[in-house]
Amino acid sequence: MVSKEEIQAYIHSIPPSPSTLKNVLLQLQGGELSKAASVAEEDPALKLYLQNIVNKPIFGFKNDIKDLRQIFGILGLTQVEQIIYNYMISLLSPKKWELFSLNEKGFCDIQDSLSILWKKILEDKSISEKPIYASISLLPASIIVCEALFKDKKEDVLLLRGIKEIDYSTILQRLSGMSLFDLCKEIAKAWEMPEIISRIVLASSGQSQEKDPHILNLAKWMHLLFFYQLSQPVCLEAGLNDFIEFNIDFVQDIYEEFQALIMEES
Repeated sequence: MVSKEEIQAYIHSIPPSPSTLKNVLLQLQGGELSKAASVAEEDPALKLYLQNIVNKPIFGFKNDIKDLRQIFGILGLTQVEQIIYNYMISLLSPKKWELFSLNEKGFCDIQDSLSILWKKILEDKSISEKPIYASISLLPASIIVCEALFKDKKEDVLLLRGIKEIDYSTILQRLSGMSLFDLCKEIAKAWEMPEIISRIVLASSGQSQEKDPHILNLAKWMHLLFFYQLSQPVCLEAGLNDFIEFNIDFVQDIYEEFQALIMEES
């Protein structure tokens, strides 16, 4: 059994611990895009990460863009904040995955896909609240926490998986008394995200008692997106689809709309 205190201690070791990252997020949350760019200049690795992002072919620039103020201006507040959270996760992500059948590229692809599709959904629904865009980064972060928890008890986990054929979600519950969505909530607290983020992610399990219609609507879209992403081949091979139980009754009213939006994206 892993105590809640052990889990919280590990989660609180997750970035942003460097003061630069904290300051960048603080400036972004205050709407200070230019000041955030100036602070980001202090972190060479973050600067390179942002340059690599904006100079990808998808942005279509003929010449490489190096200036962070220009990069932040191109991306805008919401997208920069999402990228900062993805960068934080990249700092936490293991170079070698010991339990889940993943590698660095595969995990990055999962992150990218979630971010792109969540942004597509929120824009389609005309959702403008910046923190809600960043909420999608909690799922990849929670998977990393699971990897860290499970690898320390690898023999027990493999025994339960191999002999008793118990899924990862049940193993996590037995080891920690928490679900993947509970881990997301703890990470949101550690990252000092607004309370609405925790409520959306918890409700996205399809098993919560949430009553707020706005939160429930966002949670339905997130539930479908999580299920869609965790059903992709790389996630199936890694066993990540164990972590979500699809609740068709929860999402029935938006299911066809979600499918149409995903097909449009692809």
